[in-house]
Amino acid sequence: MSQPPSRRRALRLAAGAAAAAPLAHALPQAYAAGAGAPAAAPGPSSAPATWPVRPFPLDRVTLGDGVFRRKRDLMLDYARSYPADRILAVFRANAGLDTRGALPPGGWETSDGNLRGHFGGHFLTLIAQACADTGEAALKSKLDYLVAALGECRQALAEHGSPRPSHPGYLAAYPETQFILLESYTTYPTIWAPYYTCHKIMRGLLDAHTLVGNEQALQIASGMGDWVHSRLGHLPKAQLERMWSIYIAGEYGGMNEVMADLYALTGRPEHLAAARCFDNAALLSACAEDRDTLEGKHANQHIPQFTGYLRLFDHTGETGYAAAARNFWGMVAGPRMYSLGGTGQGEMFRARNAIAATLDDKNAETCATYNMLKLSRQLFFRTPDAAYMDYYERGLTNHILASRRDAPSTDSPEVTYFVGMGPGVRREYDNTGTCCGGTGMENHTKYQDSVYFRSADGTALYVNLSLASTLRWPERGFVIEQTSDYPDEGVRTLTFREGRGRLDLKLRVPAWATGGFTVTVNGVRQRGKAVPGSYLTLSREWRRGDRVRISAPYRLRVERALDDPAVQSLFYGPVLLVARSQETEFRSFSFYRDFTLRGDLADAIEPGDRPLHFTTHGLTLAPFHLADDAPYHAYFRRAEPVVVFGATDSGVPNRARGDGLTFLDVLWGKAPFASSGRFVRAVRALAGAWLSEGLFSRAERDEVVAAAVGVDLRGGQ
Repeated sequence: MSQPPSRRRALRLAAGAAAAAPLAHALPQAYAAGAGAPAAAPGPSSAPATWPVRPFPLDRVTLGDGVFRRKRDLMLDYARSYPADRILAVFRANAGLDTRGALPPGGWETSDGNLRGHFGGHFLTLIAQACADTGEAALKSKLDYLVAALGECRQALAEHGSPRPSHPGYLAAYPETQFILLESYTTYPTIWAPYYTCHKIMRGLLDAHTLVGNEQALQIASGMGDWVHSRLGHLPKAQLERMWSIYIAGEYGGMNEVMADLYALTGRPEHLAAARCFDNAALLSACAEDRDTLEGKHANQHIPQFTGYLRLFDHTGETGYAAAARNFWGMVAGPRMYSLGGTGQGEMFRARNAIAATLDDKNAETCATYNMLKLSRQLFFRTPDAAYMDYYERGLTNHILASRRDAPSTDSPEVTYFVGMGPGVRREYDNTGTCCGGTGMENHTKYQDSVYFRSADGTALYVNLSLASTLRWPERGFVIEQTSDYPDEGVRTLTFREGRGRLDLKLRVPAWATGGFTVTVNGVRQRGKAVPGSYLTLSREWRRGDRVRISAPYRLRVERALDDPAVQSLFYGPVLLVARSQETEFRSFSFYRDFTLRGDLADAIEPGDRPLHFTTHGLTLAPFHLADDAPYHAYFRRAEPVVVFGATDSGVPNRARGDGLTFLDVLWGKAPFASSGRFVRAVRALAGAWLSEGLFSRAERDEVVAAAVGVDLRGGQ
């Protein structure tokens, strides 16, 4: 097996008391303690009473027409077509069973690969999500076949394994050796990440149970949980903490989360105890105290741990777990976030705010965004702060949607690993058998899971995302359809197709919606202040046929890198625009000379002949979610060397103050200007400030003011 370089290919937080976090998917009704069998078929989740906000089961929301459904359908074709026996080959071989002539998938999922089995776990989740989404009998049969075969493998290992596992619940695609070696601190690449692989298999089995109702899947997962406790439950805490600190070998994915979820289903105290064995104490304590120690740590080794800590808080009430998760999110979403929502360089967290300094062809591991979206979603359930959903929308639209190639394939997931943010890079797809190939299979079959949430008492509905979709809410009798061309435009309509009753409809006002946010109900404009980065609530008695129209016009805007404001990305509303160019140096863009009094980038950037396409400086700007292998620039360098107003050049250098913002940056940040007089007054005041800070001489100040007085920037106003 080839070794990838560096292993794989080698803000805001609302204050408030911690509540509880959600499961990754809705769970069936509670299980009798220790029973190990479902008390009821899968249905609405029995969430802890402390959750103020709840998810809807995946099958309650169906996608409408649009790019999200087209991407999903590409992955559904792969799910239907990829042979189950290829997924099972490594498990059967390890158990001494007939592989039926099937070859393993490849990549890291080979007959001798040290991570083999992980891809099978992801594939279980893919099929479970696809089955819950579509209700297709063939997918259900495929899932049942996979689970039954894994049950046969576990039984064969317990009865005839060579060597025989230490516990009959053991299931993996390799002998127990990797786990034993980890306990003596063996490092990568002698072993890879055995508990990471265990997590993927257990998560897939729990999804097969909670999403589709496969009881055998829960029985197998419960046995695996018993085995985990038998291995870890007696180990000293110091030994466990040293294990989890080992680079790669100690990576355990979301083992603490899946064990806590298993405990919620079985009630077995051993499963909760095993979940607590995965406390990564040094980082957990640092984050609970809001000390940022992330630099140099492996990003995706640690992100899913914090989702697990939320679940542990649910069951233990220990507030340090919840505080650590909240603080960790704030250390990543913003200070370490590239414009598409991804994080990391070469899989590693870099220094806080180091964005421009780290742009290359190996940024933004797709797995990391998958896990950051899970964490954001679950944090929202305990604290419904719009900041979490603003991040979720960014990552979903500009990274996850962009990560699936726009081409059919039935033998490859065709998804990205790294997504480079450096100049002139290209996206690479495929990733059969890799970690991002695994999470990538899941990403595109659960787009609808966060479009709508509900309040715990059922009196409020959160509309978080603009995806075309239909919600069925039988407990309230509502069927609500959202029609939308998102992400092409910011206009959508919610129609109450069925049901009636009082409901607080909470509409997210995105942070990017600075161009207005208007709402009408049955044609009547609604009052209420829509603040970007919050929710607007409509409270009324709703009836069948009611129509809510929401308009949030897109505007062009730039986002500046935190460490170098001259390095910028372009957005149109929520959509990241990239310049199509194969040059490998930053392109220089200049916009201010084209501005009118309104201070709008639309005066400097021309619309193209297709939706979300523009032209500037001789280049095409395209939405990043169009997933091909053309070279692109997600960032450019802003070049505004002289204070210029329209065609009038003052001749004065456009100097920057200490925070990197130039005179023109600060001036146009005050736009729009209602009149030429107000524009001149703003220039005079700011030029005076630049003079007082030693950034302009008196003569330069006077030249800048004179240029402003003599120019007409009214444009078409």
